[in-house]
Amino acid sequence: MNSRVIAEQILHLGHITSREAMVLGLTPAQWAVLRYFARANRFSRTPSAFAAFHCTTRGTASQTIKSLEAQAYLTRVRSEADGRSARLDLTDKAKAILAHDPFEALVRAADALPRGARGHFASGLQRMLSQVARERGKPVFGTCESCGRLEGDGCSSEGQAPYVCGFVSEPMLLKELDNLCINFVQGKRMTMTGSVTGATPR
Repeated sequence: MNSRVIAEQILHLGHITSREAMVLGLTPAQWAVLRYFARANRFSRTPSAFAAFHCTTRGTASQTIKSLEAQAYLTRVRSEADGRSARLDLTDKAKAILAHDPFEALVRAADALPRGARGHFASGLQRMLSQVARERGKPVFGTCESCGRLEGDGCSSEGQAPYVCGFVSEPMLLKELDNLCINFVQGKRMTMTGSVTGATPR
């Protein structure tokens, strides 16, 4: 298939799933914030990381995030390490409304693809995202399971996690490995000892 046709189809998919009018009282920008925080790992659930992911300004990102905090969709959790930094977590209210996200139409379309095709498609899209991000000088986001900084063999002794993020020296559980991370570096996809299911809002 012609490369321009592929690029146009990807762009069109984005338009028809993100340019919805107000749905359940939330704007497209607010939906984008909720989707991001549902997928981001605990190291990446910050306003600055969201701004980097969506290539927007920190000011614009902060305004949208504050509006969702005011509506009780997001809650701020202070870091136990220093007490100054904080991460943003979805509330139960946010998890419930994400089931009605207009973006789910695209998820269902992807799920309808054959399993083998999904794997090749995901790999191809990641390569495209990485190339465009590098050309634009933007950070490349990805998941732990294909990150060069993930350490461990999936085996764990009592009281220890099976994987470790080598960038922040923090333990990682199997269920966290398909979450988005701002510290991602492309590496060889690991063979996991358990199944990593699709991320669910936390």
